[in-house]
Amino acid sequence: MTTDQALTVRDSSVSVSAPPAGILQHPYLWVTTGACALVFLSAFESLAVTTIMPLVSRELSGASLYALAFAGPLATGVIGMVAAGNWSDRRGPSAPLYASVAMFVLGLLIAGTAGSMAVLVAGRLVQGLGGGALTVALYVVVARVYPPVLHPKIFAAFSAAWVIPSLVGPFAAGIVAQVASWHWVFLGVVGLVVPALLMIVPALRGLRSGPGGPKDAADAGTTPKPWSYGRLAWAALAALAVLGLNLSAGVPVAGGALAAAAVVTALIAVRPLVPRGTLTARRGLPSVILARGLVSAAFFGAEVYLPYLLVERYAFSPTFAGLTLTFGAISWAGASAVQGRLGARLDHRLAVRIGSALVLGAVVVALVTTVLAWPAAVAITGWVFAGGGMGLMYPRLSVMTLALSTPETEGFNSSAMSISDSLGGALALATTGIVFTAFTATTAAAGGVPGTSFAGVFALTAAIAVVAVAVAPRVAARPKG
Repeated sequence: MTTDQALTVRDSSVSVSAPPAGILQHPYLWVTTGACALVFLSAFESLAVTTIMPLVSRELSGASLYALAFAGPLATGVIGMVAAGNWSDRRGPSAPLYASVAMFVLGLLIAGTAGSMAVLVAGRLVQGLGGGALTVALYVVVARVYPPVLHPKIFAAFSAAWVIPSLVGPFAAGIVAQVASWHWVFLGVVGLVVPALLMIVPALRGLRSGPGGPKDAADAGTTPKPWSYGRLAWAALAALAVLGLNLSAGVPVAGGALAAAAVVTALIAVRPLVPRGTLTARRGLPSVILARGLVSAAFFGAEVYLPYLLVERYAFSPTFAGLTLTFGAISWAGASAVQGRLGARLDHRLAVRIGSALVLGAVVVALVTTVLAWPAAVAITGWVFAGGGMGLMYPRLSVMTLALSTPETEGFNSSAMSISDSLGGALALATTGIVFTAFTATTAAAGGVPGTSFAGVFALTAAIAVVAVAVAPRVAARPKG
């Protein structure tokens, strides 16, 4: 059976019975609302932090840790993803979801009360650990609670949960930072997370033991699925490699060798955490996982520096610089809603190919704008298309991952997809941080053209996007015969 056939069978497996209720109808209303609320809060935090970080960096004299504040949470998130995936395969997603929310809140509290950039980064690391686990736990909840035919709709709803924070999040974060304090951008979210979790609790009561857990094992007379301590160790090594890559720029002589060693270590460590053949772009699920990491690296590696560019080169205030993220996120949510309505009428592979091409085009536009000193509106407009590309392909990659999973591998594959997502972004942010710092120092010493540092960042992320476009056609297996 080919990949496309497998997707068709899995996606249509409930069509022989009565159509299921919608995701906003009984019995899915509360779990949909709670899950989307958690995604909403995570989205708000992501957009808000990207908006205020130039201000935070300036206030705390933390320019050297700027990239680490973004890449660090993605790195520690890998550990949380592996732990949540293994835990979910053992006992279901309930306990991992509770633990991940607790870690996420703790990280917000640490970051929100930070008085130095180092403490803020520490809080971001804890926040990333919880956020990574939260993503995987929610994906397993989707797999266990919703029938496959509703998966495109719930993933479209997750993307649509970015609409409100994208409309008000960056702007509101800028206002809060300017009028009150950036600390409240973190602390204000804490009181909203627990009510969102409580909405999901009723649906979780029947999910305490999933496939491979102790209840199923007892019924089958088998041993419960063991903890994958080896995978946790590899995840920790990958996270440490990313953190080392971020810090390598501060090593005067051996920085380049340390950076190269960190990249190689991260790639070696990630191999046991993803399906076999992922790093070589094997057709089917491995390329689905790889494509997710590549587009994340290209998109988020560039997006983090767009507000920075607007503030430093075009003299935008943090409030209005955040509008770039707003427009991109609105486009993301709109494209996600469109693909959800199209359903099977839009081929998965076509959605991925179009989406990756749009991301590449937008990054190239940002690069050309920087090099040729075009108006800021050009880069902002281009980022609308980048958001549309992500909204088109992200839900489809999620659907394909679950469709190509069994109940016993839902946790592993969901974890692998999230790991690829986060590790791709983390490596890109770490590398762009090195490039940005190196070009800044060189330009200052040689009296070069302002904006060269940003051009280097966008050139690197454009190269990553080219690879994503090349991998996109391989997400579906080659037809036999």
